[in-house]
Amino acid sequence: MAKEEKERYNANALVRGLEILKLFNEERPTMSLVEIAKELNVSRTVPYRLLYTLQSLGYLDQDENSKRYSLTPQVLELGFSYLSTLKLPEIAQPYLETLRDETGASCHLSILDGNEVVYVGSAPVRGVSAINVNIGLRLPAHATANGKLLLAYQPQEKLKQLFYGSELKPYTDRTKTSLADFQNEIEIIRENGYSITKGELHHGIQSVAAPIFDKTGSIMAAINVVATETTFHDEFIEQVALPKVLEISKKLSGYMGYHL
Repeated sequence: MAKEEKERYNANALVRGLEILKLFNEERPTMSLVEIAKELNVSRTVPYRLLYTLQSLGYLDQDENSKRYSLTPQVLELGFSYLSTLKLPEIAQPYLETLRDETGASCHLSILDGNEVVYVGSAPVRGVSAINVNIGLRLPAHATANGKLLLAYQPQEKLKQLFYGSELKPYTDRTKTSLADFQNEIEIIRENGYSITKGELHHGIQSVAAPIFDKTGSIMAAINVVATETTFHDEFIEQVALPKVLEISKKLSGYMGYHL
């Protein structure tokens, strides 16, 4: 897209509003209308309405006596979601590695993006993993334990937008392709607080996943253990991996500010 075409789509008021917020810093904690206009190289009438809007939204405060503006703590909310997702993989990595060492199976961290899961953390078992999971890998959410778990905690409206009128692609003869059956399953997953799949994406692969919640109680990621059916016994997922995954997910949720 050409530069001229890109500029056509710019929301000038939004750009100016963000520029105003960025003017404040440690050396300049308060500013007057005149100072802001001067910094933006515009007349005083240009930032006045923007300042009023930012103040009404709670991002700026104006001193009644000096008429000077200052930032409010609410501006921190603009970065909270980004910072949380940014630091989660770093926080989770040693726990993924501990989980891998205790179970002997590969462990992963993933988030939901549309109808796919995106892997943002991994602690693989070297030479044993049947699926090569790299950071950034995308897999279909409806055929994976972590994907089903992440979908189970989404609002109904979002689920309708993702799957209404669509078909669930089968990857093996165990993949659920009926929307009604799939809906029933994710309701059970939400009630249980974990998800288990066996051979739904690839034959011979079993997995268990548990949620990581943020401080508001919304799901932000899933942690899961993946094992091959030939290497691990039949009860491995339920008896060994499940309790350990739930323990780690609870700890990580606590780090994200979530408390029951």
